[in-house]
Amino acid sequence: MDLTALGGAATIALVSAIVFLLVIKSWTAFTQVSATTRFPDSIMHEAAQRFRDAHDKLGREQSVYLVSTLVFSVIFCVSYLLPPEGMFDNVPQWQLVVVLVLLTLSAGFVLYRVIRILVARRKLRFVRDANMATGHALQKLTANRNRVFFDVPCGEGTIDNVVVGLHGVYTISVIAREPGKDNRARLQGDQLMFAPRKATLSVARSGKKSAQLAREIRKVVGHNIRVRSVIAIPGWEVESQASAEYLVVNERNLPMLTGWKDQNDYLMNEDVEAVHNLLTERCTRFR
Repeated sequence: MDLTALGGAATIALVSAIVFLLVIKSWTAFTQVSATTRFPDSIMHEAAQRFRDAHDKLGREQSVYLVSTLVFSVIFCVSYLLPPEGMFDNVPQWQLVVVLVLLTLSAGFVLYRVIRILVARRKLRFVRDANMATGHALQKLTANRNRVFFDVPCGEGTIDNVVVGLHGVYTISVIAREPGKDNRARLQGDQLMFAPRKATLSVARSGKKSAQLAREIRKVVGHNIRVRSVIAIPGWEVESQASAEYLVVNERNLPMLTGWKDQNDYLMNEDVEAVHNLLTERCTRFR
């Protein structure tokens, strides 16, 4: 095998692929920064919006690496089969060896990134679908002036879903964990226990988010409003719950939350309107 022809083709192809990669990355960054819409005040977060965005971003990154690999392969084949005469005849052999080493390292990096992206997309796909299933189930709760808000920012982070209506305010936190053959789960205190390995997960953070949202709502309406914390575990069957602080449901029995209420938590029409306006402003996507 001719080292000069191989190294020369690798040099041309590697430089071309790097330039292509930089151009695509720059263009992607530019289009994201300059993204606008004619309806900036009317487009809100959809169910699982942040997970959709993350999944799409990984997909774009994967496509960039794969297309860059294709560009490298085509240019390498053309440069090797139709080498430019005399271009690399005076290049020291050690430099061509260095190029081949860099090529090997670059190929290893691209392969590593593509594998990592594939694994991350697979995990994220389930999280996205679990949140979408929960969000779409919540959209059926249309009585009592209920409105559903997705990916609601608050001081403790982002709340997956919030339902606001005349019967109160509910936060719905989604725990996306792939169930096995034994898909039973139960709540003890603030510990959610999954079968069959007795894996446990604390839901206290969901309660903190609810308390934080309650404090932020009080600043708007001028009095205390209880915010109930609901835990959704799509794909699991809830055996029991031993806590009055949380309601645990799956994507099929979400309407149960409408029965978890107290007359002391009911809201006046003006309170509902004020909370709706607050969350609408927060969840407007392009603001």
